[in-house]
Amino acid sequence: MNSIVFAKPHVLYLLLGLIPIIVWYVFRNKKSQASIRISSLEGFKKVQKTWKHVLRHVVFALKLAVIALVIVCLARPQSSNSWQNQTIEGIDIVIALDISSSMLARDFHPDRIEAAKNVATEFISGREYDRIGLVVFSAESFTQCPLTTDHAVLINLLRNVQSGLIEDGTAIGLGLANAVSRLKDSEARSKVVILLTDGENNRGEIAPVTAAEIAKTFGVRVYTIGVGTEGMAPYPVPTPFGIQMHDIEVKIDEPTLQDIAKITDGKYFRATDNKTLAAIYKEIDRMERSKIENREYSKKTEEYQRFAIPALILSLLALALQTAVFRYIP
Repeated sequence: MNSIVFAKPHVLYLLLGLIPIIVWYVFRNKKSQASIRISSLEGFKKVQKTWKHVLRHVVFALKLAVIALVIVCLARPQSSNSWQNQTIEGIDIVIALDISSSMLARDFHPDRIEAAKNVATEFISGREYDRIGLVVFSAESFTQCPLTTDHAVLINLLRNVQSGLIEDGTAIGLGLANAVSRLKDSEARSKVVILLTDGENNRGEIAPVTAAEIAKTFGVRVYTIGVGTEGMAPYPVPTPFGIQMHDIEVKIDEPTLQDIAKITDGKYFRATDNKTLAAIYKEIDRMERSKIENREYSKKTEEYQRFAIPALILSLLALALQTAVFRYIP
């Protein structure tokens, strides 16, 4: 239940001013009563006081109540829930996505990079309380989106990722190192990188295993995913006659990806089609469920209406009684 607090509690000291007003009223009431000397009260014993005489002080009491309620309004009453800590699921995750030209191969539908983006989007949508970031790499690497809980923004940035944004190549070590740098200062109880690639490390100044050792130092777990069918895969090649499909050999450095996963206490997966890729993300989703503490903040709401409305009603009632009922009662 909401509790009432006051933004200006010092204003409530004005309520003490009601005391001298009451004293003044009592003193004035006694002084203003008329008196007459008579020989005996025997003739007045049977005269009964009317209800008007009994309740003649009601108007004054109503006026006091109105003043008190107005003072309370000036003190700015506010409702506020108590602050609470609640434990919810959540971890920090960075998706490191290979956007080299080989990710345009059509062994996935419509191609590898679009399939990876679609599955990652579904994964992000299901992790409501996680902070998730996005790193892309080919010959170089950059952060497409830092860690955020605004998943709508993250998904929009993910959709805009295309092969060819940066120089072609596959710098797995550099992509992993960049992802780790996004997580190294995180205070989350679980820090994870999901690294997806379809090739072999051939660019970058950081070796993949070195990047894995760095990840281990900062307590980052790395799940590696090798993307590509077994054997040959159709790849679109521009020609003078338009885009033509050519079969190219699928070369994934699985030993290196396995080493990265082993060093960081993660796991290596091989995705050969859209279905297995989706299943891999679901398995990672099941494995990565940890607890974090989330602070629940209360919102204060002005509650002067609770006192202003009764003050208005009582003032109208006092005016009506004074002018209509107690008009001739001193």
